[in-house]
Amino acid sequence: MSQPKSISFAQSLGGFASGATNPREFLEKCIAEIDAREGDVKAFVVKDLASARKAADASSKRWHAGAPLSSIDGMPVGIKDIIETANMPTQMGSPLFEGHSTGFDSASVHALREAGAVIIGKTVTTEFAASHPGPTCNPHDLARTPGGSSSGSAAGVACGMFSGALGTQVVGSIVRPSSYCGVYGFKPSLGGINRGGSHDFMSQSCQGVLAASLEDAWQMAIEIVMRTGGDPGHPSLIGPPVIPDSIKPAALAYLETPGWEKASKGARELMQTSIERLRQAGVKIVTRKESAALNTLENALNDCLATTRAVNAWESRWPINTLADRDASKLSASMIERLQEAEAMSVEDYRRHLHKRHEIRQAYAALASEVAGCITLSAPDVAPLGLSSTGDPIYAVHGSLLGVPAINLPIGTVGGLPLGIQTLGFIGMDAELFSISGAIVDLIGEIKIP
Repeated sequence: MSQPKSISFAQSLGGFASGATNPREFLEKCIAEIDAREGDVKAFVVKDLASARKAADASSKRWHAGAPLSSIDGMPVGIKDIIETANMPTQMGSPLFEGHSTGFDSASVHALREAGAVIIGKTVTTEFAASHPGPTCNPHDLARTPGGSSSGSAAGVACGMFSGALGTQVVGSIVRPSSYCGVYGFKPSLGGINRGGSHDFMSQSCQGVLAASLEDAWQMAIEIVMRTGGDPGHPSLIGPPVIPDSIKPAALAYLETPGWEKASKGARELMQTSIERLRQAGVKIVTRKESAALNTLENALNDCLATTRAVNAWESRWPINTLADRDASKLSASMIERLQEAEAMSVEDYRRHLHKRHEIRQAYAALASEVAGCITLSAPDVAPLGLSSTGDPIYAVHGSLLGVPAINLPIGTVGGLPLGIQTLGFIGMDAELFSISGAIVDLIGEIKIP
């Protein structure tokens, strides 16, 4: 089995501008990877290569004329299969929606087309972007999970089937699969990218990007936002039209979180090596021992996963109840269990969990005066064996509950398998998080734990 190799689109822009290569040639490299790996990896639900080639040819003509529509004109992308596309069905990982199509593009997909992106196909998601997995395998080891729920998006980027993909996250669905598959994963501030036409309606849901490089992640996200904004009532992703310059942070908070108790020996060594390299580079690393605000936050995060699951359960009561009325036999056991949990709750229970979430968010916001951002693991270990679970979200959930921007940086391997380091910023400061993340990648470099 060949090793996965992601392909950065941003690194090819000079060749497009000079005429040395073009987006159609770039697309054919991606299709060659699809032909070579898709049979094993199973990243796609459906592909439309004819439309992709037509779009790539149109992009090639624009680049030849010196008139590209954007910096992602010609970029091959995958779309998570809970996000609507006019030319392909949106089946949400559920037999209840087999062949389902609205005939319309979601806000982000329409924006991608306006920017000239080349949409290859719909990528596998878990059932309704929840916990019941689809067929996708981890391209680094087919016996392991790629993570979820943005499983096909992460695996496809890792293989070089496309340079970027849309994903969504309500618990850990961008950060965790990007860590397991060894790609960049960006979950923006809450409401940062318009979710119109995307079937992820919960209050912690975010649409984000999985990509081959930090540059690809920023460019894909910002080009969408320039054309469709964020969720209604939110200011959207804020930042320049090109990736912000890297800036070394003066201080970072190291978050242990409840995940440290579950972290493997290799994961702990990866984290400790990362922290040591940052300290050697002159970055102050603040721990809960030095900061009362950080210690308060760490204690508050003990309730993070339970609070998130309770909030999500209540918010899932509809539509799961009406889906069960339609045909409960086509819902997974985990989906039925979620409905039962929701029906056992009261609206007063939900309000209590929202209050707890608000308290945790306040505790996190208090850190902004002390540090530029936070650093932690993206997952407690490499991708686990087996495809019946998408892995433990314990390290990704706090970014979702807090609503802050989070980025997986694929800088590490443990036993030859990917394991990422995660950076977290503050609400609305996504561009600043990209600046410090770029510097962190440069300062830490690559870490290989045997």
